[in-house]
Amino acid sequence: MAEFVLALDQGTSSSRAFLFDSEARPVAWAQVPFTQHFPQPGWVEHDPEEIWQSQLAAAREALAHAGARPRQVAAIGIANQRETTLLWDRDGHPVANAIVWQDRRTASMCQRLREEGLEPLFRQRTGLVLDPYFSGTKLRWLLDQDPSRRQLAARGELRFGTVDSWLVYRLTGRHATDPSNASRTLMLDIQRLRWDEELLALLGVPAAPLPEVLPSCGYFGETRAEHFGAPIPVLAVLGDQQAALFGQACLQPGMAKNTYGTGSFLLTNAGRSPAYAPGLITTVAWQLGDEVTYALEGSNFISGAMVQWLRDGLGIIDSSDEVEALARQVPDNGGVYVVPALAGLGSPYWDPSARGLIIGLTRGTNRAHVARAVLEAMAFQTRDVVEAMEAGAGLPLPELRVDGGAARDDLLLQLQADILGKPVVRPRVVETTALGVALMAGVAAGLWKGSEDIARLWREEARFAPALTPAERDRLYAGWQRAVERAREWARDGG
Repeated sequence: MAEFVLALDQGTSSSRAFLFDSEARPVAWAQVPFTQHFPQPGWVEHDPEEIWQSQLAAAREALAHAGARPRQVAAIGIANQRETTLLWDRDGHPVANAIVWQDRRTASMCQRLREEGLEPLFRQRTGLVLDPYFSGTKLRWLLDQDPSRRQLAARGELRFGTVDSWLVYRLTGRHATDPSNASRTLMLDIQRLRWDEELLALLGVPAAPLPEVLPSCGYFGETRAEHFGAPIPVLAVLGDQQAALFGQACLQPGMAKNTYGTGSFLLTNAGRSPAYAPGLITTVAWQLGDEVTYALEGSNFISGAMVQWLRDGLGIIDSSDEVEALARQVPDNGGVYVVPALAGLGSPYWDPSARGLIIGLTRGTNRAHVARAVLEAMAFQTRDVVEAMEAGAGLPLPELRVDGGAARDDLLLQLQADILGKPVVRPRVVETTALGVALMAGVAAGLWKGSEDIARLWREEARFAPALTPAERDRLYAGWQRAVERAREWARDGG
């Protein structure tokens, strides 16, 4: 009898695989990093073949660690970095590097569409803003680089997809996606769950290369036998942040989670109808059968990546896990603020021209103040999103469930509770992206029976209560808002 679910967690800097047992406990995992390419300032690319090979290697390694045979695996679930854009031929050969979600090369294209007055239409149909973050303008850029690509695409000889589609294609040969990923492309009508012909025409993208949109929980095909020695059904596909929402058991409207990864992404379950708020995006959370759940999202492009920058860019730490101990060496930020706009600013500002900033330096400033300010910046960005969510959509947040690599940092979570003025809760399994898509695949395979089982399998590990006075909380936040305005002014003034 099958007893495991294999979750493929394909991220921005590495591919990971987790094997979960029937109690949703991780019993084995593996991680394979891959190369980041930065051909020009503001450009970020991946090699699609390296994504595929690293994900396959991680999956095989996780199975080997557990000594699990294919027949013991009930299902595979795929969670993925979402807006990263790939183009390949019918034989599964990439025709270009993948353009990563952080890439800003299509900012001018988005600006032209805004100047033509098209943002309200895109907003109403897709729930998104016109920003280079999303896939549609990336695809247009790839097609524009070579006239033969556009001809091949129009004839149906090329395949477009986000990373989930790429992995499904290489695993099973089927060209498919799910609504949680399709809703990140600027091309899907999120109420009809269909590719929108009018938006495709405005973007200059043919329909032929687009994948079939299937429910998030269901049959995506079986893996080819050569990959794992025997076929395994792929029964769930979710964008990574929607997978984390599901893995945090945020199954009722108003429940929210924040994931601290390369960026940070706060999603609130919005229920069965799309919810809108200025500065935030509306997205499909998942589709189970005919039932669609929506989410309201705040997306910050740089979060944990700032800790990597402290390590690799400034050299003030040797490894990312040193940042908490360093930040604890000082009782406060010493007046220092860091605005992590290394790839522009996401929610609620949507300012691709903003640039990173460190402000408030004095002769007394040391590296511990900068480290603490980086952690505080993650928390301030989250408050920006929560305030927009509560004010714009009337969705009060009783508590915030958190996950991702940085959620292991107790100081960060205490700072987050202090700056939000709300409880922050960490689960026992912080790898909730992998857990979420494993749970969904397990539901499809019949291992679990739906929302009651999912809620039962979620377990709290730690809870952080706010300790600051409201006056001190607001004083710190006002300093952050001034720093953000400086970061945006620098770009406007031609800095």
